[in-house]
Amino acid sequence: MKLTRTHVGLGLLSLALLSAGLVLWQGSAATEAPSAPLALPASATFAPSMQGTVPDGDVRALSGQTPGQSSGALAYGELRRMFDYYLSAVGEQSIESITQEIQRAIDQNVPQNQVLGAKRLLGRYLEFKRALVDLEKDPKLEGTGVAAIRQRFIAMQDLRARIFSVEEEQGMFGFEDANDMDALARLEIHQNTALSASQKRDQIAVLDANMPAALRADREAPRVVIQVEQTAQTMRANGASDDDIYRMRAKALDPQAAVRLAEVDREEKAWQDRIAVYLGERSKVLKSQADAPESERQTALNQLQQSQFSEEERRRLAAYEQ
Repeated sequence: MKLTRTHVGLGLLSLALLSAGLVLWQGSAATEAPSAPLALPASATFAPSMQGTVPDGDVRALSGQTPGQSSGALAYGELRRMFDYYLSAVGEQSIESITQEIQRAIDQNVPQNQVLGAKRLLGRYLEFKRALVDLEKDPKLEGTGVAAIRQRFIAMQDLRARIFSVEEEQGMFGFEDANDMDALARLEIHQNTALSASQKRDQIAVLDANMPAALRADREAPRVVIQVEQTAQTMRANGASDDDIYRMRAKALDPQAAVRLAEVDREEKAWQDRIAVYLGERSKVLKSQADAPESERQTALNQLQQSQFSEEERRRLAAYEQ
């Protein structure tokens, strides 16, 4: 649902934040009802906040098409991302409706021999989310200091171990745990008043040197993408073709990322073309309505906007009308 992420120990922070959104889960049953008929992916009709988005999760991995993926193995991480995408609609839709929507998505994207396992995993994931709400209410886990954060982290891991298998837990939460443990270690160093500034730098350097490769690559990814896009801008200014830019991106990132960035380019160009047409028409309206009352002029502009843009798009127009 989101194109970027900020890694500041999200698993830890979510413990403090989830209760606000998940209190709506209290009393809901984690059912494993029979699959609903095939349906289209989540749309604006399912939850307004999802308008213009696509479900999270790598469809190729979910469908067992990722090279090297063992036959019959669930794509735990991608399933969790898909679950969380739909569960972000809590408050707009009931848990029962969201569960049915996820089950439809499973039917559409997961191999038939894995559908039952994926739905069972969904049931356990919902159980975990509800239990997490109760965990957060435990007064023994209150506090914002590093010791309290570590205690909540351990309690959350213990809770997951009671619900998921080792394979499931590692597949769904392994990367997040590595990120959280690294963030927690850095916080402990930062808050350790017994360490001098130079000692803190030395210990942080040790953490940097021992950081898992996957975590290092993930944290460096935004910087790499920024560098790639700066290169793309320079190439365009020098007359490079879309194919040239695709090959550069595919080499620096991967072919899938290059395809996604090319799609972003096409969407941005289409938007800018629409804005150019709109501004030309707007100029004509202002000229033809120069002597008209302000109310009539505004009505004409509103009609122009409504004829060319959706309600959500119209909110962005002010930035182009200066």
